[in-house]
Amino acid sequence: VSDGMVVLDAVHRIQAEQAHDLAVRWNCKAGKCGSCSAEINGNPRLMCMTRLSQLDLSQPVSIEPMRTFPSIRDLVTDVSWNFRAKKTITKFTPRPPDAEDGTWRLQQVEAERVQEFRKCIECFLCQDVCHVLREHQLFDQFVGPRHLVYAAALEMNPIDDEHRVRDLKHRHGIGYCNITKCCTNVCPEGIGITDNAAIPLKERVIDQLYD
Repeated sequence: VSDGMVVLDAVHRIQAEQAHDLAVRWNCKAGKCGSCSAEINGNPRLMCMTRLSQLDLSQPVSIEPMRTFPSIRDLVTDVSWNFRAKKTITKFTPRPPDAEDGTWRLQQVEAERVQEFRKCIECFLCQDVCHVLREHQLFDQFVGPRHLVYAAALEMNPIDDEHRVRDLKHRHGIGYCNITKCCTNVCPEGIGITDNAAIPLKERVIDQLYD
């Protein structure tokens, strides 16, 4: 272990010196691509953003693939379901422009509201830790927190003219989310998934389909 070494550095050293066929997915090594997601000592984290100095090195450090998704090999999992699930969410549909020059008028606070959701790097750590997917395997009934963030980014966009509330209830299973905040707790970008995406979408479902 060298000063400043992150878990991904250790994995690369193991690859180079001990297990040349060790499979691991990574790309930017800067916490922005979301490729190197794994479970370190049982906690879903990015390997490139977890320093060994943060861990108790008097004990063995375990590195496992994300348990929620099918294993391909070693630390690599098949996360392709997430991309298929994303396609089920109705795409951005702009409303007619406000001005004759083809532009829209909106408040700064409206623009800022959706910026947080754009920080998502699709590391799928929130999907990995979500008990609806992890424990109950309800992949055909619930899209998961990452895609609730995506839906929120579209639903709260003041220029978007689409209506996704019925899909959120019937197709995307938002009712399965019981707001435990486990997804928020593991997000490396600090997105308020539960408070700023899931709960407001739940409120829209109640307001529009029940009250």
